[in-house]
Amino acid sequence: MARKSRIDTPVALHHVIIRGIERRAIFKHARDYKDFLTRLGNVLRETSTPCYAWVLMTDHVHLLLRTGLTSISTVMRRLLTGYAQQFNRRHRRHGHLFQNRYKSILCEEEPYLLGLVRYIHLNPIRAKVVKDVEALGSYPRCGHSVLMGKTKHDWHDAAYVLQRFGTTGRGARKRYASFMEEGMAQGHRPDLVGGGLVRSVGGWSALKALRSSGARVMGDERILGGSDFVESVLREAEEGLERRSMAVARGWDLTCLVNAVAGRLRLEAGLIGSSSRAREVARARSIVCCLAVDMLTMSGFEVARRLHLSPSAVSKLASRGRRDPLTATIRDGLVSTVAQ
Repeated sequence: MARKSRIDTPVALHHVIIRGIERRAIFKHARDYKDFLTRLGNVLRETSTPCYAWVLMTDHVHLLLRTGLTSISTVMRRLLTGYAQQFNRRHRRHGHLFQNRYKSILCEEEPYLLGLVRYIHLNPIRAKVVKDVEALGSYPRCGHSVLMGKTKHDWHDAAYVLQRFGTTGRGARKRYASFMEEGMAQGHRPDLVGGGLVRSVGGWSALKALRSSGARVMGDERILGGSDFVESVLREAEEGLERRSMAVARGWDLTCLVNAVAGRLRLEAGLIGSSSRAREVARARSIVCCLAVDMLTMSGFEVARRLHLSPSAVSKLASRGRRDPLTATIRDGLVSTVAQ
């Protein structure tokens, strides 16, 4: 059976699992861990990809990432290819280092975000690498130490997680630590390491009850979330692929987007790539960034270069553009033109 393609959508939350081939070690010495973390940090910064949790185990890695300026597949390719090449040179080996493709599960943020953070960060305790949650606070190969303020990595967005536990740093960390302690009794969480219908609805008994009631449920192995979330993600992915395919077939590029948006807002096209801060120009810029990243799958860096912006500005503008109702109107107009 052909394997399904990965799903990625703007600002999507991904639980990424990387394993060594045949369960072999992907870290042998302290230098390997350091190299991986350095590369991870560089790639996440360069692609403006938020990271909320991570852990490096001897033969596997867990990451909790959100799609930023660049697709998760591109982020992972850059990270894993560079690390594998350096690892092979350092240890004088040849061949594949990682097992098949990495696993990427698109997750519904509520109610799974905090559960995933806890599951990922408790890995060293479950593997008996560290004794308890207190010791985990100083363990440098796990994001828990960043959340506890014992280790610093500017690419780990600890604030996004801690804000769910309080408004002050000390109080939030204390409540987060208690949350971690409570998770010790849960043991292994198979519902968090894969998508699929059974996991999403809470197990076989829950699925049986839903089916008995006549409720329509939907699942996908690539997605961790409720039936409505799964359905919406699949629909959005299908619609996005269709829009991109038509746009590419017609030869649309950034210049076409700039002209279309400028025409709709009755602006001079050159203003969008200028330093103007006029409200309508800023609005046009955000719509162009959104359509360029989502519709043409351009990298944030390419958009930034063409519009004379910083990559972080493109990320913020694209997010703003996704909330603007005019974006969908212009996008549908372009698709309609392409289809004619």
